[in-house]
Amino acid sequence: MNRNLSKLGSQLLDIWKQLGASQRLSIVAATFVLVAGLGALAFWSSRTEYGLLYGKLSDNESAKVIAALDDAKVTYKISGGGSSIMVPTDKVYLMRMQLAGRGIPRSGDGVGFEIFDKPNFGISDFVQRANYIRAVQGELARTIGNLDEVESARVMIVLPENRLLLDKDKHPTASVFVRVRGNSPLQPQAINSIRFLVANSVEGLKPNNVSIVDNLGNVLSENTENDSLTGLTSTQLTARRNLEQYLAKKAQDMLEKVLGPGQAIVRVSAEINFDTITRTEEKYDPEGQVIRTQTKNDENLDSTMSSSGGGPAGISANTATDTNSTQSASSPVNNTRNRKTVSTVEYDVGKSTSSTMQAAGGIKKLSAAVTVAARMEGQGADRKVTPRSAEELVKLRHVVESAIGIDSTPQSTRGDQITLEELPFNDQFAAGVTQELDQQQKHQAWWDMARNAVYPVLALGALIVLVVIFKRTPIQEIPLGVPVGRLVGNKGSAAGNGDWSRGAQPGVVSVEVLNRLVKENPTNMTQALREWLNKSRSQS
Repeated sequence: MNRNLSKLGSQLLDIWKQLGASQRLSIVAATFVLVAGLGALAFWSSRTEYGLLYGKLSDNESAKVIAALDDAKVTYKISGGGSSIMVPTDKVYLMRMQLAGRGIPRSGDGVGFEIFDKPNFGISDFVQRANYIRAVQGELARTIGNLDEVESARVMIVLPENRLLLDKDKHPTASVFVRVRGNSPLQPQAINSIRFLVANSVEGLKPNNVSIVDNLGNVLSENTENDSLTGLTSTQLTARRNLEQYLAKKAQDMLEKVLGPGQAIVRVSAEINFDTITRTEEKYDPEGQVIRTQTKNDENLDSTMSSSGGGPAGISANTATDTNSTQSASSPVNNTRNRKTVSTVEYDVGKSTSSTMQAAGGIKKLSAAVTVAARMEGQGADRKVTPRSAEELVKLRHVVESAIGIDSTPQSTRGDQITLEELPFNDQFAAGVTQELDQQQKHQAWWDMARNAVYPVLALGALIVLVVIFKRTPIQEIPLGVPVGRLVGNKGSAAGNGDWSRGAQPGVVSVEVLNRLVKENPTNMTQALREWLNKSRSQS
């Protein structure tokens, strides 16, 4: 075995010595490419692919996860400044389940309702209440942290103590601390969402009693009562600001569609009526009479009168005696009958009653200031202003009036006003910045193109060098057999080859030797025969 290897090595060394420079360079280059390819294949096949196990961890939680991975003897990588931990992809889900079983990592937003998973016997009502508040705070913090604009949150809730005698002046309050993403302030809709989320999660808590503070030190909401002067003023200012921004945006969007982005500025001032008026009106119709009540009384009066003669006044006149009785019977009698009818009729006049309630929020007056960028023509020093025609300005004015609802008719009682002016905008700074950015982008694009083109150029240059070397190097043949010329030469060097010229006479080529030479190397044999024939012809 060793003898064969040494023989093979010697043959390869002989072949290497007989090669030319281009052939040696080709073999070295091919060997290098082959070895590099095998090495890269081995490296990528043996390379471990890592996947994200947990991200956005605090330092304490990262330390707990790393300690658990060390105990499990699992390789890992740390990135993101220690907040992200990566493990081999085939162990990501397995390690997540194992760590979750051990309660790692624990969310930094605090404990939630899992605090009640373990039974606690013998604890006081105060501790139970404190645990409930902690659970509510933790759940709210986790929920708020799921917002796209919020990175993390903490919630603090203050509840009044439970007593037999309630104090109406004490109400639940809450404070929310949020860490925003990218140090950008929260949008108003996100602030309102957080306030109502916290308020609806705690019994008796009002949205106005929820304060929100961000990591930049900005107070995003304040405690204001709706029935207080401060609360009403803040609400009114907010309503006015929102209305003005809404109307200005409507008009500016329409103008930018016509003139182009950044070619118009619209500002609106609105006066809003915050008075609530209730009006009641009663109208009577004299012609529309309706009988309400009708009363009719009939009275009959009967009276009898008698006349008697004159007598002495005294007791005898007032005493009933036979004489008096006889005289009365003989006296004449007068009977009188009276009849009286009384009718009472009451009428109702037709009446209509209407009640009107005018809510707050009506617009008392609108004022708009519109500035349109003047058209510019030319470039550089030749740039000049080209004013618009009066007809175009009137059309733009009508567009703004229709967009925000300005009543400019003479019959209007509101007194709305609009001012539209065409002025050249100072865009030198913006133009300079834009030009600088364009130059930077061009330089970066050229640099990227040059950097990406270096490697192909180097490869092409190396290929050209190899081709030039191959062309300049003469073709050299590897003598793998014994030329016929040597065997038939006058020097008789063929006799030295015991394998081919065994049993042959010097200077004589037998048929057996020729057959062997043809079978072993037909190309060299053909060339040798041609040289031999040419040599024979020249000698003859």
